[in-house]
Amino acid sequence: MNPNSETARFAKRIHVNQGEHEASGDPGVCLTAILGSCVAICLHDRAAKVGGMNHFLLPESPDAIHDAHGRYGAYLAELLINDLMRLGAVKSRLEAKVFGGGKMFQGLRDVGATNAAFAQRFLEAEGIPILGGSTEGTNARRVEFWPATGRAFQKFVSQIDPMPAPPPVRETSVGDVELF
Repeated sequence: MNPNSETARFAKRIHVNQGEHEASGDPGVCLTAILGSCVAICLHDRAAKVGGMNHFLLPESPDAIHDAHGRYGAYLAELLINDLMRLGAVKSRLEAKVFGGGKMFQGLRDVGATNAAFAQRFLEAEGIPILGGSTEGTNARRVEFWPATGRAFQKFVSQIDPMPAPPPVRETSVGDVELF
C-alpha cells in the first residue's frame, strides 16, 4: 500500500504513545508515532501479514527488577513479539524497521543514540533482520507503519538544530507543607 494512496488516507489510524505497543493484521490499520529521542521498532511477518510497532523512552532499566515497565525497550519489544506470535507470526520470519533516536538537546547525554543502539543490538540478538528505517540525527519524526504490509513512511517534523538543554530547576521553599 502506498502511504500517499486513497486507501492510506482513509486507514484506521492508531497512535502508539510512549510506553505502548500495538499489533494488527488488519489491512486498514495504520500505526503512527511521533518520535524525538524515543525509538519505535516496527516488526512485520510477510507470510502471516501481521505487524506491529512499539514506542520506547529508554532501552533497559538499570535495575532488572523494574524492567517490566512500558517505558523500556527491552520490555516493549518482548511484548510486541509475543503479541505478533499470537496473531500467527513466526519469530524466524519477522523483519524490522527502526525509527527515532534523535539527539533533541545539546549538552545532554545522547539518549536517542543509546536507544537506537539498543534496538539494533536487541534485534540482532533475536535474529530479526533490520530492513530499513531512520535513526539518530537531530530531528523529530512522524512515522506511519502499515502492519499488514510492512510498509512504512517517515516525515521529519522539523529541520532545526538541537535545542539547548533546559535550565536546571531551582528548588524554592515556601514553607513546610505536610501532604496526606
